[in-house]
Amino acid sequence: MATEAAVSTPGHPAIPSHAQGDYHFVRSFVAGGVAGCCAKSTIAPLDRVKILLQAHSPHYKDLGVLATLRAVPKKEGYLGLYKGNGAMMVRIFPYGAIQFMAFDKYKKVLSKQLGISGHIHRLMAGSLAGMTAVICTYPLDVIRARLAYQVKGHHRYTGIANAFQTIYIKEGGIPGFYKGLTPTLIGMAPYAGFSFFTFGTLKSLGLTHFPELLGRPSSDNPEVLVLKTHVNLLCGGVAGAIAQTISYPLDVARRRMQLGVVLPDSEKCLTLTKTLKYVHHQYGVKKGLYRGLSLNYIRCVPSQAVAFTTYEFMKQTLYLN
Repeated sequence: MATEAAVSTPGHPAIPSHAQGDYHFVRSFVAGGVAGCCAKSTIAPLDRVKILLQAHSPHYKDLGVLATLRAVPKKEGYLGLYKGNGAMMVRIFPYGAIQFMAFDKYKKVLSKQLGISGHIHRLMAGSLAGMTAVICTYPLDVIRARLAYQVKGHHRYTGIANAFQTIYIKEGGIPGFYKGLTPTLIGMAPYAGFSFFTFGTLKSLGLTHFPELLGRPSSDNPEVLVLKTHVNLLCGGVAGAIAQTISYPLDVARRRMQLGVVLPDSEKCLTLTKTLKYVHHQYGVKKGLYRGLSLNYIRCVPSQAVAFTTYEFMKQTLYLN
């Protein structure tokens, strides 16, 4: 079992326990931020296509996932696949940092102060962490969605700063940046909850029942057993797939509400209930509520796999184990 004292390992000098405590907050924040950025950079083109499909962009409305991936570079150049990614990176570093850091904090509070332990505290801590991160970074998510929805030759915003200014002036100030927050929070609770729950449970079961096959000593502390990299990737991918399946219709509603006045049918997507009913009535389940889900499986598996694996790696690099 891990001890509180620092342990020297080859290439990793021991760090005093008081220094670990002093900088744990900062190092945990950085680890989560780096994990988030690596994960999102991996699947940025798929994210752009997902937004175009979810919102039924008139420029790509008759195309599927693969056809859209081919059409975007032809129409907008290869950088078109990364449109909105600058805003995403600005958002995702604090988002990932807050989410992973908050998960660790909530898990400790639920376990030590409230006496909630076992698998349930992972589910609750994950849900709370996801919602906390969303509330703190939601305006940046709205900006990113607006920029990603734009098509070359049909720009409403010239960049991040212009989007902030335009939305603030024309859409009611601060409330304009929080359109779609309700479905986001409702969707984030099961998504983040089941994501952390599934990954944590698979990790715990793997290290408990198959420690020699699936585990290895942590590089920063040999007394701590961690999953091998390829097992980490697999567990993260499974966690992402399960979480996305549960929460996807709410993600569709969130995107349409975020895009707001950009959509021609925006007046029918003012609330969560109205948006879900409208999308279901207009497009059905497969082509409406779950439009782009196949793409989401393709993107969420590597995204969550990279996120959890990078965070586990950063924990060792920054002496967080």
